[in-house]
Amino acid sequence: MNFLARYALYFGIGTVATTATAVSLVGCSKKEAAPSLAATATDTSALEKAAEKWVDQEFTPSTLTRAQQLEEMKWFREAAKPFRGMAINVVSETIDTHVYESKTMAKAFEEITGIKIKHDIIQEGDVIEKLQTEMQSGRSIYDMYVNDSDLIGTHSRYGFAIPLSDFMTGEGKDVTLPTLDIDDFIGKSFGTAPDGKLYQLPDQQFANLYWFRYDWFSRPDLKQRFKAKYGYELGVPVNWSAYEDIADFFTNDVKTIDGVKVYGHMDYGKKDPSLGWRFTDAWLSMAGVGDKGLPNGKPVDEWGIRVEGCNPAGSSVARGGEANGPAAVYALTKYIEWLKKYAPPEAAGMTFSEAGPVPGQGQVAQQIFWYTAFTAPLTKAGLPVVNPDGTPKWRMAPSPHGPYWDEGTKLGYQDAGSWTMLKNAPLERRKAAWLYAQFTVAKSTSLKKFLTGLTPIRDSDLKSDAVTKIAPKLGGLVEFYRSPARVAWTPTGTNVPDYPKLAQLWWQNVSLAVTGEKTPQAAMDGLADQMDDVLGRLERTGMKNCSPKLNEKKDPKYWFDQPGAPKGKVANEKPKGETVPYDQLLQAWKEGRVK
Repeated sequence: MNFLARYALYFGIGTVATTATAVSLVGCSKKEAAPSLAATATDTSALEKAAEKWVDQEFTPSTLTRAQQLEEMKWFREAAKPFRGMAINVVSETIDTHVYESKTMAKAFEEITGIKIKHDIIQEGDVIEKLQTEMQSGRSIYDMYVNDSDLIGTHSRYGFAIPLSDFMTGEGKDVTLPTLDIDDFIGKSFGTAPDGKLYQLPDQQFANLYWFRYDWFSRPDLKQRFKAKYGYELGVPVNWSAYEDIADFFTNDVKTIDGVKVYGHMDYGKKDPSLGWRFTDAWLSMAGVGDKGLPNGKPVDEWGIRVEGCNPAGSSVARGGEANGPAAVYALTKYIEWLKKYAPPEAAGMTFSEAGPVPGQGQVAQQIFWYTAFTAPLTKAGLPVVNPDGTPKWRMAPSPHGPYWDEGTKLGYQDAGSWTMLKNAPLERRKAAWLYAQFTVAKSTSLKKFLTGLTPIRDSDLKSDAVTKIAPKLGGLVEFYRSPARVAWTPTGTNVPDYPKLAQLWWQNVSLAVTGEKTPQAAMDGLADQMDDVLGRLERTGMKNCSPKLNEKKDPKYWFDQPGAPKGKVANEKPKGETVPYDQLLQAWKEGRVK
């Protein structure tokens, strides 16, 4: 989830004040919201000219021809006729992609269709607050939302969100773009619930990947020194053993490059809500928590939550979960160890947003967990990590995995901000909002949006010549998203029944281990027990779909003896390090192979 915007989510939400806000923001009645045809009469020729202007001056390049783009614009213009003059309200979090939508695409949509769009950009925690307030009050605040597909389990269980697959073939069929091409969306599975229905449509995506100084890793002198010490090549680490060796090498052997102190690792550790998503955004999955299966492990996912059928059954090992199993404890242990031994001393007191720019300052050799949302800021001219020709000195690659990880298991996190429709808005307003949502992801507009925000959503855009041209300046982003490897990077999945309630527990417990107040085992035990308590409360209160049904507690040995997760402690948590040359990995991606 976006690092500038999550604080309200973790500190608790849903107050009397926000409920009052919900009432004041409710849209006008259907009669008031749709002025008479005479009052909203719009010159069709003006709309046609606007479409041509926007296609020619803004929405280029595109994977469609100009004629095909204008045909899509014509469809939007015709479909919008019943709603011209309406003012629609939508909201999304604060990232560059959504700013582009709010400032540019909303204006284009209004000029092309005659529908006015107020696209609010607010902090992500506030987006969640508005969602919860609307669900609790039954009053419409926004006509549609862009919120993370991390909430797919929440939306599909409570019944407040409308399945878009039902809407597109039912009451919204007349306003569903014939060329929308749902199968072209690379994150389609992220918004799909256990019932097989699509609840959320991706609007932007970015992943967390391994980041490293390609220029340093390519130096013959450093490669020779590394191999002499560790017995294998300096390269992209495949496992956590190699990552640790590389971290130790740069921190304690290399020490300085060009007179500058260097570090083999970067992270952050302040007792702060951002510490929570450091872990919920798939740190445990990289270590090996969870079962095989994509987009999320079944029956146990990367949060350590077990589901049976579609019903969450427990987080603790005693109930068949893995939140406090050996793999999870190993993950937390290594996080603390690496932070203290290999990262800059100030990292332990940083939050996510404070730590984010540090690799761009030129002192960090690698980072195991780096959001591709930083791609644009780390390609700016003049940075120590950017060459004079504008190409980066760094690259991104798949994150290494821990000793509990199995092939076919999720390997990392991907954020997927997705269009979501709640039931409270009147049908006509939902239809008009759905038109705008589709406009922001249509093939006519999506490629330009990708080139602006670097958050891809369509396979056709990724394969375009325009993206091929820009790829050398993006440090591997394009090659990763074009490769079959990308399927192992996914958002939080459907096992999590109430994301806001459960997510806030993570930082509160993890921080106790970071400060030394608890051992990693005790901290994860506390987390698992608290998550089980929340699941138990949800079971008692009930949910519309797939409500939790907690397993009875059993001796952990019973579960360790079963196939898959939870996994028992492995005899050797540090096998021999393994690396792969980046150029070899890149070639594999280009040839359509994972590795």
